[in-house]
Amino acid sequence: MNPAPSRPSRPPRSAEPATTASASAAPVPPVPPVPPLSQSSQSSQASQAAAVAAAVAAPPAPARPAAPAPQGAARPDPPAPDRPTPSGTAPGHPAASGTAPDHPGDPRPSRRFLARAALVTAVLSLAGALLGLVRDQALARLFGADSATDAFLVAWTVPEFAATLLIEDGLAFALIPAFSLALARRARDTAGDPVRALVATTLPRLTLAFVAVAALAAGAAPQLVAVLAPGLPDPALAVDCTRLTATCVLTFGLAGYCSAALRAHRRFLAPAAIYVAYNTGIVAGMLLLGGRWGVRAAAAGVAAGGCLMVLVQLPSLLRELRRRTTAGTAPGGADGRPMGLALMGSVLLFALSRQSQVLVERFLASGLPAGAISHLNYAQKVAQMPMVLSLMVCTVTFPVVARALADGDLQRARDRVERDLALAASLVLYGAAAVIACAPQIIEVLFQRGAFGPQDTAATAGVMRVYALGLLGQTLVGVLARSYFSAGRPTWYPAAAMGAGLAATALLGAAAVGTWGVLGIAAANAAGITFTAVLLLAGTGRRGVPLRARRVPGELARQLAAAAGATAAGAYAAHLVRAPLPSLAAGVLTVTAVLLPLGRVLGAHGLVSVLGSSLGSSLNSSRIPPRALSILRSLTRRLPHGSR
Repeated sequence: MNPAPSRPSRPPRSAEPATTASASAAPVPPVPPVPPLSQSSQSSQASQAAAVAAAVAAPPAPARPAAPAPQGAARPDPPAPDRPTPSGTAPGHPAASGTAPDHPGDPRPSRRFLARAALVTAVLSLAGALLGLVRDQALARLFGADSATDAFLVAWTVPEFAATLLIEDGLAFALIPAFSLALARRARDTAGDPVRALVATTLPRLTLAFVAVAALAAGAAPQLVAVLAPGLPDPALAVDCTRLTATCVLTFGLAGYCSAALRAHRRFLAPAAIYVAYNTGIVAGMLLLGGRWGVRAAAAGVAAGGCLMVLVQLPSLLRELRRRTTAGTAPGGADGRPMGLALMGSVLLFALSRQSQVLVERFLASGLPAGAISHLNYAQKVAQMPMVLSLMVCTVTFPVVARALADGDLQRARDRVERDLALAASLVLYGAAAVIACAPQIIEVLFQRGAFGPQDTAATAGVMRVYALGLLGQTLVGVLARSYFSAGRPTWYPAAAMGAGLAATALLGAAAVGTWGVLGIAAANAAGITFTAVLLLAGTGRRGVPLRARRVPGELARQLAAAAGATAAGAYAAHLVRAPLPSLAAGVLTVTAVLLPLGRVLGAHGLVSVLGSSLGSSLNSSRIPPRALSILRSLTRRLPHGSR
């Protein structure tokens, strides 16, 4: 995440310093006055971020006999028994056994490092999410929810797809295992530098592909708009916006490459700051150019924000690549071969199928009255915040899982995936309960001003409640997909499962849109992604990291029951208060107060453990960082380490 001193003695590092030029984004320009987020909403997000940092630092489970490697898993060369470890210690030294190494060449990051990395990622991701809300607030205030906004949101499909394919899922699933394997071989003093060899063979080819696709998207903008939204009232405006947003295929691709490389090197600060930079560019574009360009200013902001995403990471990546000089580096990937097309194809097909749910939604909504696409967009952005926060843990631990498999340590990879699954499910159910209970109040506080009126609030809140029903499925898909691709070998099962879920979404949406409108589209989305999650969970034993998943369905059912009870109580409490801010506070606090004891009564141990850690961490959030980290690490000892 940050620059590190040159290599001579490789001193242990806990986390990267927070002062890095590459992570400093431009200040957000002043926006039209909007009420601040409620104190209860801010504290809920902060406690989720603290819980993420706590659980990432959970101590490993007791050692058990090594499990057989999954089909196609990487089998690295065994290290020489008499060779010093990457940190320069003898193999029997405690630092060599993985108790506290924090350098990318060391196989096991320390718990202190993981806690700090998770905390930095959580804070910057939360800042990016809040700036995203500011972006959506500015969009709603300046342009409302009409045909012009619908035209921009059709063009917004391009950066949405690019973010999923090139930053969040697709490219990262292929590159992080590849860089992890290269780092493992570099640590064994392989001739040359496998990391720089990987960059030399992959970056030029991928850059050419990004340029070609960006040019194709800009040139075919009229055809894209006609396919995505055939019933759009103003297709010419959507074409103009699409041509501006098409530039993000190149910038997002480069940003995703930098993010994957830095995370594999255990540098998380710059990658976590990219959405701060991105949303800053969009907000600045709307405020500076909105009066003259209209909604096209938002599309120009997307183009500028994409450039900022690359610039904020480039210095850190260059420092990492200068760490080791090469001597006789062979062409090819980390193992002398170019990255396989089958791997890239399976990863991109999965990510494309997942993001295609948005295409289905906007295609179905394009024939509905003006504003339908806008209501879907605003509802989805807010409803998915709990999922985004819960999946932050995987941002930090995916390189850990990939490196464990590169080192042949399947047991460590399995323990990590199981802890991630329990943590993410607990956090997203807590967030979903608050979203469903307080949906009208959340939308009113965030968006109801200017051109966004009470009718828009009611429509968006209804859609958001339905979307939230699929948040658990979205989160499980996000966690489980990483377990399938972390070995760096092609597997087509996740794409097939996602394709089945996409087909379910399309069929159910087409059947429901005539009767239920946007609510039917949102319900189809929730059903389709939940179906995908069930398929992925069922297939982990044979194709992904084999999980001890016998108790997972029962635990999830108990967590769902506790979340349903807390949702009902929160909705009732919010209904008793008229003013939006106090009503939101009452609902969120009630959900928090009811969920923990109800989880204890129902035996949802994972939910109780995570929420207990979250609340304990938030109570101590005012302490100085070393003390806060000590508390986080002590709390994690109560977390479960997987089903047995």
